[in-house]
This record gives sequence, C-alpha cells and structure tokens, in this order.
Amino acid sequence: MLSLLLFFLAVLDVAVAGQAHPSARRFVPSPRHIVSRQTAENGTTTNSTTNNPNITLTSDGIYPLVLASDKQTFYSVISIGNISFRVAMDTASSDIWVVSSACSTAQCNNLPKYPLTYASPSFVSINQNATILNVSFADTTYASGFVAEEAINLGSFIVPQQAFGLINSTNVSFVDQVSGLFGLGFPRLSTVDGLVANATPFFAKLAQQGQLDYPLFGVNLERNGSSGSLSLGAVDSTVVNNVSLIEWIEVTPFEPIGIKSNMSSYLQWAIPITNITVGNQTYALQPTYPQANSDHSVALFDIGTSGIFGPYQDVERLFSVVDGSRLVDSTGQWAIPCDTNLTMTITFSAGNYTLLPSDYIIGPTSGEPVLCLTWPKASPPSPDGIDWQLGSAFLQTVYTVFSYGIADKEPPLIGLYPLRPATAVPLSPSSLSALFSSLSLAVPTTLPNYIVPTPTLTTPPYMFNSSVPTSALAVSYLATSTYAPLIENVSDGVTEKLNVTTLPEVTPTPTLATLLVTDGNGAVHTTVSPLPVSTIVLGQPPRLNSASVILMPYSVKGVVVTAFTCLLTLYGIFR
Repeated sequence: MLSLLLFFLAVLDVAVAGQAHPSARRFVPSPRHIVSRQTAENGTTTNSTTNNPNITLTSDGIYPLVLASDKQTFYSVISIGNISFRVAMDTASSDIWVVSSACSTAQCNNLPKYPLTYASPSFVSINQNATILNVSFADTTYASGFVAEEAINLGSFIVPQQAFGLINSTNVSFVDQVSGLFGLGFPRLSTVDGLVANATPFFAKLAQQGQLDYPLFGVNLERNGSSGSLSLGAVDSTVVNNVSLIEWIEVTPFEPIGIKSNMSSYLQWAIPITNITVGNQTYALQPTYPQANSDHSVALFDIGTSGIFGPYQDVERLFSVVDGSRLVDSTGQWAIPCDTNLTMTITFSAGNYTLLPSDYIIGPTSGEPVLCLTWPKASPPSPDGIDWQLGSAFLQTVYTVFSYGIADKEPPLIGLYPLRPATAVPLSPSSLSALFSSLSLAVPTTLPNYIVPTPTLTTPPYMFNSSVPTSALAVSYLATSTYAPLIENVSDGVTEKLNVTTLPEVTPTPTLATLLVTDGNGAVHTTVSPLPVSTIVLGQPPRLNSASVILMPYSVKGVVVTAFTCLLTLYGIFR
C-alpha cells in the first residue's frame, strides 16, 4: 500500500495554475505613455539564467488556457497577494489589471474582486493609491482605477513587487468570473510603465531577470475544445513534434512618436503580412500607410479576440471572388453563402497558412440560414499602421511562439507551426452545417434587404515619426544579454540563423493515472483513474475561503490528502 501511494504521489508532481461577431479589443497606444516609456530608464537586470539548450522542463512551465463561454476569451488563473483570479490573456496589451472591491459599474457585479480591505503583507501602495490608471481599447471599452504593487504568481513564476492596476470603473464585460486582463505585450505598450518607475510588465520582467529557460512563450488555442495551453520559457512538445518546422518572422519595430527619440523600437506582436489567396486568386495587400514599414502591411497577433480584421481596401477585394458575398452592415461585416468551399491562405514571408471555411466562417444567420457571417471583418484605418489583426480564428490553426528577443543579440520573433497538413480539404457543405449546428453557432441577426454601400472613411495622420528608419535591432529593454541566442544572432547588421532544435521544451503531465491493484485473491487489476482536481477560491484571501471553484485538471501538485483518500478508496474496492 505504501509503495502504491509513493507511485501515485510521484505521478502527481506537477503544477496547477490556479458567437456573435465581437469587436476587436486591442489596446490603444497614446503618444503620452509611449513617449514616457521611451525616455524612462528601466530597472537593471543582474540575475543570470541557466539557458540549458537541451533542457526538457517539468510541467511547471505550462498552464491551461480555458476558452470562456463568450467563445472569445482565453483565460488562466494567477495569484495576486495569495488571492486567485481568472484573467483574460492578451498579447495586444501589456499590463495586468483586475477589478477591485471599489468597482461600482454594472460590469463588475458578481465578479471576484481584489478586496481593498485585505491587509496583504505583500501589498505596496503607490502614491497612497493616487496614481490614476486609465486604459482604452479599440472597441471603445475602458478601465480606470489606480496603480499598486503586489506579489503576482503565474504558476511557479513570481514577481514579488509587480505594478498592476486595481480597477474601480470599467465597461469591459467579462464572463465566467474572469476579473481582469493579463497583458503579454512589450513594455513600450504599457500604460503602467509610463506612470511608475521600474514598472516593467510581468513577462518582460521574467525575461529581463533571466527567470525563464528561454525568453519566449508558446500559445496553443482550441476553437472546438474547452482549452488550450500557455507555456512560459519553452515550447509545448506535445504540440510541436519538430521545432525545425517552425517558421520564424521578425517582429516589426515602430518609429518613435514626435521628436523625443531618434530610434525605433518594439511595440506590438506584429509582423509583415505579404498577401492573401482566396481560392486560386492571390491579392498583394495594400497598406494604409505605404511610407511605413517598407511598404508592407503589418498584422497584429492577438489572442484576446476571436476574429480576423483587415482594411476595407483589402477585405473588399478578397470577397469579390466569392459568389454571393455582400457587405451587410456599416461595421464592416460580410456575409457569404454557407456552402462556400474556398480556402483562404495567408502568406508571411515564405510561409503559407491556409484557413478552411470552418475556420473563417462565423456561423449562419438566423434570418437567412443559407448565408453565413464571416471573417475577415473590414475595419477603418488605424493611425498606428496595423492594418490586420489576427485572433483565434487564425491562431487556432497554428501553434504560435512569441520570442521576446535578447538585448543586442536577437530581435523579437514570432514562430508559426502549422497544426494540420497543407493538404487538408474543406468539409462538405452538409458536414459544415452539422458542425455549426453542434456548436450552436447560429448568429441571431437579420440581414438587410438592400445593398450596403462601402462607407467613406477618413485616414487619420500616421501617429509615428516616419522620418526615423524602422530598422531597429534588439534593444536594451529586451531579455537580459546573459541568454545565448538559439534562433537568430544579429551582429554588425548580419543575421545568422541558429539551431532551433536546442530550444527548451515542456511536456504537460497527464490527467489520468494507470494503477495496478492486487485484490484479496492475489489477482492484479489495471485501473485508470482521473487525477484529483485541485480546488481554489476566486477573489478571497486564504483566511476567508468558503467556497471552491474547480479548475481544469491540466495538472496537479501537492494534493497529498486527496491522493491518499483516492488510494484508500481503491484499496477498499479491490481488497
């Protein structure tokens, strides 16, 4: 019995962390905070890194990304001052914020909140909670509150004094008890970092302090399943079978705003996008600001939205080859026949990534079920020059690696690993209809019975200083230079491709345990048992725990009592 217990506990040595057509939510950069970010000095980094190129990590580096019931938000669980919260993961913003007990707007009702009366020993007040935080998003949502510091954990990774926002007013609507946002973007995009000295965002701080085995994170999203995964410092080896097949594209640097800096630097997880092919027709994309980014369109990779968005000048041309397609409202939404079987292929650099109709069709309209709403949705010009925004409709087809870059050695990169063969064929119309029905994807809308004209749009001035070349190399606020580059090495303007097969890998622990149990007659039985599921309480300090919220059993650690109880039960059954 003791040996069986020891075996079971060894298996348990893992970690727990913790469709309508929605508008794109993307953080809106302002000249104020970008300029302050460029002129502020970052905290120095003195920690070293193990940087073992052949390391295979335990599951301490991989965490579940759960798809919320809005079919748009992927959330994970973090700890703020030993209080657990679900937060929406977002690559299009850089700050962490959660609603506080002072939040009075309707969107905060019934959400787990950070209790301001909680005397957390790790809480640090900044300016007596008078440093006002206001963040805005492209879909006109906002959040406002104040900045403080707390110990923040994502699984086994901790930043003892992380600056974050406590929100007392917001019109961002979350579901499934999600309490805020966890930004994974660059420091230049951070509002908090522009308000408080040395307030580097969470992931950037891990990279600058050398806490990661490599300064990257990997994202696996699932559209039809309930979850995906987020790996920190390594690539998920259960998804990526051959890291040499990952295509790497350098992140686009952006010019400064105004004349306070003469250097471009990294702002968003955005890369050049070359063209899009619909069926057999290929279209070279037309950037809104041809003078920027060497006359290339730029695509933002955003795990915080479900859709695909592009400029009117491109989206209109793409749908011109789809018989029966039409613009159906002034927000840029298109509808196409639901039996469309054309593929849509997006090209970055030399790599082609194909979307099937089951990827880009949102769902049939309730008023005319033969017509389906579809991505991409056309959007007005954005002054930051980012014409394309790729959410989970695209990201579900690839495993995406966000490599943060190493100071003076390696630029930030996005790595793309296709999750299905290039020869995959679209579903038949009947199978596609059955899929929509099974997923309840009918959109409750009535299409207009008239032709919707393309709106007349005004292109705003380009917000960056286009006289500054966008040829930035890795700069000082990227990962600490104690990392040895494994993907690319930049020296004297020359880029050398390296051996990516040495990138760290991480393997999640199984959620099932196979046990061999001997009964009273000496017979050996094999049984497969689910691992115990850890429970947490959302939004309450440990001493106030009263009700449990069950997390997905992606992995479990330290549940000795539960494990022992399960074993005693099995022992009693087969005794």
